[in-house]
Amino acid sequence: MVYGDSLSAAYGLEIEQGWAWLLQDRLQDSGDDRDVINLSVSGETSGGGLARLPDALARYQPSVLILELGANDGLRGLSLQRLQRNLTTMIQAAQAIDAKVLLIGMRLPPSYGRRYVQAFEAVFPAVAEQTSVALMPFFLEAIALDESLFQEDRLHPTAQAQPILLDQVWQHLQPLL
Repeated sequence: MVYGDSLSAAYGLEIEQGWAWLLQDRLQDSGDDRDVINLSVSGETSGGGLARLPDALARYQPSVLILELGANDGLRGLSLQRLQRNLTTMIQAAQAIDAKVLLIGMRLPPSYGRRYVQAFEAVFPAVAEQTSVALMPFFLEAIALDESLFQEDRLHPTAQAQPILLDQVWQHLQPLL
C-alpha cells in the first residue's frame, strides 16, 4: 500500500504515469503477484494521513506500507514534533498488523530557514530509527537538481521523472518484499 501525498498521487499526470502505478508492473515483472493499492492524496499532511490510516489498514491489510508523508507539513510550517509523532503512530499501526514499512523522507527548500530545514530533515531518520523501519532518506534525490523533470510549479515531478522515482523506491523496497 502506497500512502502519500501529491508526489505519490501522480499530481498533474495521468494516474497510469505515476510511480505508484508503475510499481504494479515492476512487481509483476519480478514475479510478485501482490496488488499495489495507492491511497495517496494530494495536499495530505501527516495529520490527515493519520486520521485515514486505521480504516485503510483494516480494509486492505497490506503486507507492506510505503509511507510518503510529511512534505506538506513542512511546506506549511507545521509542528515537527507533531509530524514525528504522527509518522511514528502510523508506522506502529502498520507494524501492529505485521506490515513491513518503508518510510520515505523529504527535504525542504532552503528558503524555509536553515534551522527548520535541518530539523525537518532529521525527523525521518529519527522516526525510522525509533521504529526500526527501512528509510529512503530523500524521495526526490535522483531528480532534485534537474529542473526539466519537474512540472511548471517546480514541486511536482513530470511523467519522465516517474520511472526514475520508481527505480529509487525499488532499491529500498525490494529488500522488504
